[in-house]
Amino acid sequence: MSDALLPYAVGAAKRARRVAVRMRRRVERLHTAPAFGGGIPPRPALRPLHLSVLGGRTLNVAVFAPPSAEVAAARLELARGGRTFRLPLELEPQPDGTLLLTATTALRFAGTAGAAETAGATETAGSTETAGSTAGAGPGLGLSAGLWRVATVLTAPGGQETRTGVAAVALPAGDGPVAPVSPDPVGGAHFRLMRSVDGFAVLKVRAPAHQAELDTFALRWDRITVRGRVVARQAPTAAYTAQAVRRGSGATVRAPLEWDGDAFAFDLPLAGMVSGRKASRWDIQLQQGRTGLKIGRRLTDLRRRDQVIRTSFRIIALEDGSLLRVHAYITSAGALAVSCVGLEDAPGGAEERV
Repeated sequence: MSDALLPYAVGAAKRARRVAVRMRRRVERLHTAPAFGGGIPPRPALRPLHLSVLGGRTLNVAVFAPPSAEVAAARLELARGGRTFRLPLELEPQPDGTLLLTATTALRFAGTAGAAETAGATETAGSTETAGSTAGAGPGLGLSAGLWRVATVLTAPGGQETRTGVAAVALPAGDGPVAPVSPDPVGGAHFRLMRSVDGFAVLKVRAPAHQAELDTFALRWDRITVRGRVVARQAPTAAYTAQAVRRGSGATVRAPLEWDGDAFAFDLPLAGMVSGRKASRWDIQLQQGRTGLKIGRRLTDLRRRDQVIRTSFRIIALEDGSLLRVHAYITSAGALAVSCVGLEDAPGGAEERV
C-alpha cells in the first residue's frame, strides 16, 4: 500500500470500529431491561443451560441447581406487580452429578393485568396462579403486557424454600435466515427474553398490534384470491373494506370482502387495476376508518421474506377477454404488493377456452 493511502485506510478502520461499537450498544439496549429492586444487595442467580422462547410462544427453561443444595422440589415463578405465576420444574439428575431443573410451557397474551383470565388453578388466598389450563382461557400462561421477573424457588427435603433469580442468557447473534426472536404466529403478541442491567433474566410481553395478517394468496388463470385474518380487531368486520392502492397516485380500487370470524377472503379487483400498456404497482390493504392496514406476512421468524417467499408471474384473462401480466409478491417489509400490465387482447373466442 502506498504511504499516501495509509492515512485513508487508518481512518476507514477507525470509522468501521465506531460503527461496530454503536451497533453493539444498540443491540444491548434492545435486549436490556431496567434493574428491579435498586439498592437491594445482590441476589443469587442460577445459571441456565437453556432459556428461550421458541416459535414465538413456547417458553423453555433448563437451569442448574446449586451443587451443594438438596432439592426435593422446585418451581419457576414469573412475577409482575402483585401477580405471580408458578410453573413446576422437573428434576433431572445428570451423569456428571449435577441436577438440571427443566420446564416447558405455552405462552399467550391475556390482556390487562387486572383481567380475571388465568392459566390454571388460582389460589384463593392470593394472586398466585399455577400453570395449567382453564376452560375458556386456553392452555399455558396468560401474561399481560409488561416486564415479568423470572425466578426459581427450591424446596429442601425439610420444606425450607430458597428463592433465587435466573441469570440472563447471552444475547442472540447471527444473521441467518430466521430471527432469534419472533412474534406469536397465532395471537400476534411478542414474548421476548431480556437481560436486566443487573444481569437477571426478564420476560418482556408486548400486546399484539392491530394488523392484517396474510395467510395465502392463490394465483389462478382468471383471478387472484387473497386470504388472511385481522389481528387485534378494533371494529366490527363490516367496518373493514379491502382495497388496492396505487403507488404514486394514491388511486384506490375496492373489492368485496367475505368474512369467517376474524378471517377474510377476497379476489383482487384486477379489472380496475389496469392502466393500458403501462405497468402499475399496487399495495393491498384493509381500510378501517382512517386506518389503512397493509396486508402482509409479519407473524413469522423469517428475516428476508421477499427472498424466501418467491412467486411467479402469471398471465390472467379477465371476463372481457383482455389479458394481464400480473406479479403478486411479498415486499422486503413483508407486505403484499401487486404489479400488473395489460397485454394485447386475446384472439376471438379465447375467453371461452380459458
